[in-house]
Amino acid sequence: MADPFAMTIATSVASKIADSLTEKARQAVWAIVRKVRDKLRSRPGEPAEAATLDAAITRGDEPAAAALAQLLEALFAADPQFREEIAALWDAGRPDDSVTNVFHGKANKVIMMRDVHGDLTIN
Repeated sequence: MADPFAMTIATSVASKIADSLTEKARQAVWAIVRKVRDKLRSRPGEPAEAATLDAAITRGDEPAAAALAQLLEALFAADPQFREEIAALWDAGRPDDSVTNVFHGKANKVIMMRDVHGDLTIN
């Protein structure tokens, strides 16, 4: 099973979620992309890894996100400090009272809520 954090980062990059985020969160996502790209460039002889990141950014589909998540998981396993740096960047983009909803898969309808006060009926 993929590292949930790696999958969250990969899905955020691949789904172009940064386009709909606050400016602070958008900057955090692109800082993560830069940091990952720099990490990949520091590993000579691995052009396929950089291609995986680029594919996730440009194609934005589920297979690209899954490939990026596997790559991130391998990078995180090899360098726990790098994982901490990415986590710090991710946390920097969240508001103080943040809620992060992540949905993977296919569905006709998805409802994500926070702070519901009072009655709620969903039909």
